[in-house]
Amino acid sequence: MLKCLKAATAIGLVAAAVTVVSVAPANAEGKFACEPGETYVMNVMVSGHPYWVPVFEGFKQAAKALGCEAAFTGTPDYDITKQIASFEQELVKKPKGILLHPMQSDPFIEPINRAIDSGISVTTFAADSPKSKRTAYITSDNVAEAKFAAEEIVKALGGKGEYAVLENPGQSNHDLRVTALIDYMERTHPDMKLVGRQATNQDSNAAYQAVAAMLQANPNLGALWIPEAGSAEGAVAAVLEAKKQVLILHADITPTTLEHIKQGNIHMSVNPNQGVQGFMGFMNTFLGANPDLIDPFNDYKVSGFNPMQVPSMDNGFAVITKANAASFDLNEYMKGR
Repeated sequence: MLKCLKAATAIGLVAAAVTVVSVAPANAEGKFACEPGETYVMNVMVSGHPYWVPVFEGFKQAAKALGCEAAFTGTPDYDITKQIASFEQELVKKPKGILLHPMQSDPFIEPINRAIDSGISVTTFAADSPKSKRTAYITSDNVAEAKFAAEEIVKALGGKGEYAVLENPGQSNHDLRVTALIDYMERTHPDMKLVGRQATNQDSNAAYQAVAAMLQANPNLGALWIPEAGSAEGAVAAVLEAKKQVLILHADITPTTLEHIKQGNIHMSVNPNQGVQGFMGFMNTFLGANPDLIDPFNDYKVSGFNPMQVPSMDNGFAVITKANAASFDLNEYMKGR
């Protein structure tokens, strides 16, 4: 009987809580909508890179759903000073929030903090500035990407062989893709030997020269892992010219590397879900700008921090192979937009 009374009491408390939730007025004063003219900005480096196109499309889709204005900004150069300057130019315009891909993490700490202190929401995506006051970070899981690529290489080479990596030092997501793969290979597949590691900094010409030299020095090179698509363009050109059979895997995608995947020259790409990245990037930036939408169960009122904190959100990744490459045609994706 006592157990029954306890159970009845528990059920009653839950029911009461549900009733309170369903009928009590919300504490939050905001709403999921923008005021007329309210603007959110996406800021990047190398602004002409095709990677940003689906990301910004997702960003715009979310903005449209909430009645917000969306703008794309950045610098055409691979230059941290120029990207910071473009970011600061946006601060002068007083947007409601900025979705930022910081080329390097530490140089952006002060500009991001200044933006936050002035009331502008900042979310980082694909690369981070974790020591800054940014309220959210959205990316694919770079360690999971690296592990997937490593296992694919191991499987293709039968668990034993030589591999090399190209890299882009200083960009956090690219660094992690490389270091995580090397670490995973060393820990779990000691018969896989790293025979080359060269910084090519997203430069296809530098990648061509680096891979050509690697092939000469290592005639038994079996696989290449590349953390971005620009260097993959040069790498595949070098492999084809040398008429070698080298398994090429890279992250991200460009129209050029997509064509090579279709032709079988590149084995596969591990590609972040770019549209999801842009859509959820916008939503996190919007939420960071509207913290009154939530009254969480924590100490934000006394400590003074923005309650809309999302330290890391995984937008997932897709694997692009010859079989599904047609689904990643950027021209087809952009038709009618």
